[in-house]
Amino acid sequence: MRRLLLKQNSPLPGFGLTLGFTTLYLSLIVLIPLSALFFKTSTMTWERFVEVAITSPRVIASYKLTFGASFIGACINAFFGFIVAWALARYVFPFKRIVDALVDLPFAMPTAVSGIALTAIYSKDGWVGRWLYRMGIESAFSPLGITIALTFIGLPFVVRTLQPAIEDLDAELEEAASSLGANRWQIFRRVILPTLVPPLLTGFALSFARALGEYGSVVFISGNKPFSTEISSLLIIMKLEEYDYAGATGIAVVMLLASFLMLLTVNILQWWAGRGYREAH
Repeated sequence: MRRLLLKQNSPLPGFGLTLGFTTLYLSLIVLIPLSALFFKTSTMTWERFVEVAITSPRVIASYKLTFGASFIGACINAFFGFIVAWALARYVFPFKRIVDALVDLPFAMPTAVSGIALTAIYSKDGWVGRWLYRMGIESAFSPLGITIALTFIGLPFVVRTLQPAIEDLDAELEEAASSLGANRWQIFRRVILPTLVPPLLTGFALSFARALGEYGSVVFISGNKPFSTEISSLLIIMKLEEYDYAGATGIAVVMLLASFLMLLTVNILQWWAGRGYREAH
């Protein structure tokens, strides 16, 4: 009887077959490749793993740069991506479709092309870089250039996550709040923002995760100077070129675990914000 009730209440026909196919597909695409990292890393001794992937000064410097620049880029995208998504969802202006298409440009461009273009623009002789250089700001071949590249490739994740949520906002709630005497700031803070916090956190997490694994656009504009502008992805490539596969997977495992913990934290915050909004309404 219980099995019959579960079968009747299942929202999808063929639930067992669908679940089995999903598990198999995720195992082949995600779980098995990730488990290979841990198996290859386990060929090293614990002391060797700590020395190569945790305590090495060069590796630590790359971790700080990679996670720091990715976090700053994701924060910038969360702020300005919100503004871009709001403008595209709420206003009508000339060339709106062109602007909307330009948002997806980092998706379409090969990462190497993005890196070359950004380097040409922000180098000492570039269109923007020459003016920054005159002010004493070195953009290309510096941590600033890396942050610019990571911001560039992460913007679409925030905009495309927020834009549908903004379009689905109920205008009647804003009108009701206005009729009750709320000003624009109060409407935004108490009506609009609580609804958009979960998708905003999702866009932030996607932008942050994308930046952590970026290589092509960063390797050109960074300059790849050890202890200064060397990212973790580059160190992994260097280990592979030296046939140190265990060392490469060791760094990759540390990046994977740190990324997972940060994304888990963001997801918990997203769940907490969504629950708070549902309880308030």
